[in-house]
Amino acid sequence: MTDHDTVPYSELPDYSDPDRLARAKAFYEAIKTRRTCRQFSDAPVQREVIEQAILAAGSAPNGANHQPWHFAVISSPDKKKAVREAAEAEEKTFYETKASDEWLEALAPLGTDEVKPYLEIAPWLIVIFGQRRGGPNPGDDKQNYYVTESVGIASGFLIAALHDAGLATLTHTPNPMKFLNEVCDRPPNEKPMMIVVAGKPADDATVPVHALSKKPLEAISSWL
Repeated sequence: MTDHDTVPYSELPDYSDPDRLARAKAFYEAIKTRRTCRQFSDAPVQREVIEQAILAAGSAPNGANHQPWHFAVISSPDKKKAVREAAEAEEKTFYETKASDEWLEALAPLGTDEVKPYLEIAPWLIVIFGQRRGGPNPGDDKQNYYVTESVGIASGFLIAALHDAGLATLTHTPNPMKFLNEVCDRPPNEKPMMIVVAGKPADDATVPVHALSKKPLEAISSWL
């Protein structure tokens, strides 16, 4: 191993086995209530809440600690309208010409279509970009590594943090998404990977029954 600077790994709490299990169970009980929301309230949410969630996302593990992500946060009504119009145009093409019958059949129980009013109604849209080049320091122009994997983990952290703060979320991935570079004033070498819609659910928000079905432990794990 090459020489490198280190600091003690001292910030991890030393829980007892019963406490550790209790915390693991408590986290599962909390996170399993997360649902994708498609009916949002326009009630405001403090910017500071979104800032803290993004800081949590920025702590995610990533390739070479280059942190190859950028979070473009939209609250402007004009910007949200631009995102909605472009996204709905892409989604209309998807539903009418791109999606296979099998794909449409899989989506049917969720009740989704090309109409995305929540993109204008929710107080916050967080557009997540992957950076192919950058580095750990401002102004770096280095090759980034494991960009898709790193951004995926950070996105998970972001959603968990927003849920823990009592906010509803939705992940939206219109295809193609290059229009987001223009709307968010991001350089063309950054790849838009996801929109996370965040806010409070509408009073009459519902969740498809189909979305409540989760695979059991034995179906998603193996123990060797």
